[in-house]
Amino acid sequence: MNVQKVTDKSFGKYGRVLNGYTFSGILDVMKHTPLPDEVIYVPSVEEMEALSEAAEFKNRAFGGLPIQIGYCNGKNTKLNALEYHRSSEIDIAVTDMILLVGMEQDIGEDHTYDTSLAEAFFVPAGTAVEMYATTLHYAPCMAAETGFRAVVILPAGTNTELDFPKGQSGEDRLITAKNKWLIAHEEAGIEDAFCGLKGENIGLKQSVVSKGNV
Repeated sequence: MNVQKVTDKSFGKYGRVLNGYTFSGILDVMKHTPLPDEVIYVPSVEEMEALSEAAEFKNRAFGGLPIQIGYCNGKNTKLNALEYHRSSEIDIAVTDMILLVGMEQDIGEDHTYDTSLAEAFFVPAGTAVEMYATTLHYAPCMAAETGFRAVVILPAGTNTELDFPKGQSGEDRLITAKNKWLIAHEEAGIEDAFCGLKGENIGLKQSVVSKGNV
């Protein structure tokens, strides 16, 4: 698998790099967030949401809708799962990182997805990326052995606990949290997830990422 650049034209079907946004204050807060050996995700951090920069993302990127600003940090080299929302997601790379992405349109009628269709994109530190609602994604992969830190901006309430019964058939069985539809790989062992990723659980080899290959 070739690791492409998020600035390449090939990323255009998945999303875009956001220019002209200020987020230095958000990055300052992120310096104090944990970076464990496992991947952690925190949907909402009040300290970041209280910044004037948050209002800019709310108004410009989400058209005034309420948003949440959280983070995903840790050490990861595997695909493990792919999820999608009914909205765009904005990620800010605090460190260099790699996104493994696919297209919702490639999900089969049985809600399975062939992992050979996924693509990898390198996102340099300090880059804000919008991923469209139809873009399949999950936790970033690290581009260095020290791990990754990423800001995650979504409509308020996304990825929080369900307060209604989950469906047992069709697309409904993919719902694992509010505004979150997830397809897992069986090797990931994600509890109560629909294991519909078929093929290799893609892994990135850190020793060759800098050369543009995995």
